[in-house]
Amino acid sequence: MTDTDTDAAPGTDPLALARGILRAQPFSRLVGADVTAFGDGGATLELPIREDLRQQNGFVHGGVLSYAADNALTFAAGAVLGPSVLTAGYSIDYVRPATGVLLRARAEVLHAGRRQAVVHCRLLTVDEHGTETLCALAQGTVRAIG
Repeated sequence: MTDTDTDAAPGTDPLALARGILRAQPFSRLVGADVTAFGDGGATLELPIREDLRQQNGFVHGGVLSYAADNALTFAAGAVLGPSVLTAGYSIDYVRPATGVLLRARAEVLHAGRRQAVVHCRLLTVDEHGTETLCALAQGTVRAIG
């Protein structure tokens, strides 16, 4: 999430700030990701499931799930630690193949200190009826930099 040039001015909408930081990431633009919730130690990242994000069996590629988890974890931590943060490490467990029309990564800070946060993320797919299905879980550590 790091972007030292986007410190929020007083009165700036935190979600708008988060979206600006996400748009500054070329890979996030490539996959079509959007931050749909941000603040109070949480963040939600969503991206449409397109054919070119699938693997050979038709499921969303694990690398796409991993990307979503990493960014959601980092944005959630950034809501607590500030915008200059980097992922120190994370693990991900895939619990079922990801199918649907939308991938949603919902992250929340479990514990935060002055310089680092431990964050949990649920990765869900959403079908054409709006039903969410859990497909992976991730947990990571995010550190403030600078």
